[in-house]
Amino acid sequence: MNFNPKNKSSNIVLLIASFVIVSLILWNTNSFFKKFKEEERLKMEIWATAQSEFQQSSEDADLGNLHLKVFQNNTSTPMILVNKDGSTKTNNMDSEKELDSLDVANLIKRYSQVNVPISIDQQGEHLATLYYGNSEVLNKLKFYPIALLLIIFLFGTVIFFFFKTSKASEQNKLWAGMAKETAHQIGTPLSSLLGWNELLKAENINPEVTKEIEKDIDRLQTITERFSKIGSLPKLDAHDIVKETKEAYDYLKLRSSKLINFSFDSQVEHMPVLLNHALYHWTIENLVKNGIDAMKGKGDIAIEILPNGKNVCIQVSDTGHGISKSDFHAIFNPGFTSKKRGWGLGLSLVKRIIEEYHDGKIKVLSSSKEGTVMQISLRIYAS
Repeated sequence: MNFNPKNKSSNIVLLIASFVIVSLILWNTNSFFKKFKEEERLKMEIWATAQSEFQQSSEDADLGNLHLKVFQNNTSTPMILVNKDGSTKTNNMDSEKELDSLDVANLIKRYSQVNVPISIDQQGEHLATLYYGNSEVLNKLKFYPIALLLIIFLFGTVIFFFFKTSKASEQNKLWAGMAKETAHQIGTPLSSLLGWNELLKAENINPEVTKEIEKDIDRLQTITERFSKIGSLPKLDAHDIVKETKEAYDYLKLRSSKLINFSFDSQVEHMPVLLNHALYHWTIENLVKNGIDAMKGKGDIAIEILPNGKNVCIQVSDTGHGISKSDFHAIFNPGFTSKKRGWGLGLSLVKRIIEEYHDGKIKVLSSSKEGTVMQISLRIYAS
């Protein structure tokens, strides 16, 4: 989250501007709807007047033709004319079936609620009552604001996800650049350490000392290789998943507290999988270290390899405090961490390594107060 006050103010201004624009659109649409409804009312009053004049002067041929044109031009507004003798006449009805008296009564009731009926009078005498509904155009216009708001919402959603994706892409590039720069920076002192170690060997220093230095140098080279591969597609080769997992396991076992009980079990002796050696070892180390942190340095860590059809599953379990079910997916998001210290990048990198680079899957298989089981699924390589 960006806490920059300037950006926060800009967001508030943008939100207010959006609200004002939407309000103006709704107000304008409502005004247009009312005006259109008033014009339709005026049209119906003209029709009613023409009907009244026509009934009184039907013998005048020219006047009758004028009225006839008024009647013929009104083809969109549904109406029911109830004469003083109770007879009814319907016009502009979309229904294909013939309307019975009950249908007409229901329509009259509905039209009365939509529009005020027009009384047709002539010289103080009541001739008929006109009931009318909204035209098809007016009915469709009622849904225009909803459609407009939906379009605005969809447009805003597209823009939101576009900027969110762009921001995530920029962050990924930044992390990748930082990782590569870190690998580059480590490379210079690492080369010097190699040289100094060779000088120590020439000075007849205790071989055990130089041997341990070499191990640390190898470790630094491994770390450098890992960081250099972030942000670029690594090369995958066929490796034995059992052997690779056991190597990462043994390395961590030798360098972990004696209060941690390690166990390793595999239901297969050999299983070829396309892997990147450095990144896969990094994944196992991250999962094991997370388990150790969850147990606060004391408990059981178990690694088990199980065949599962065309896939092989690597399960890493611990006896830590567990993970809330609501956080099963969130723990893989960058920045998510339950530790007081930490960047929350370990599991997000693990997810990227497994799912993006190795086309596999990683998930929290189960978790409770007794511990957590993380599972990696990788496709078996068929040569």
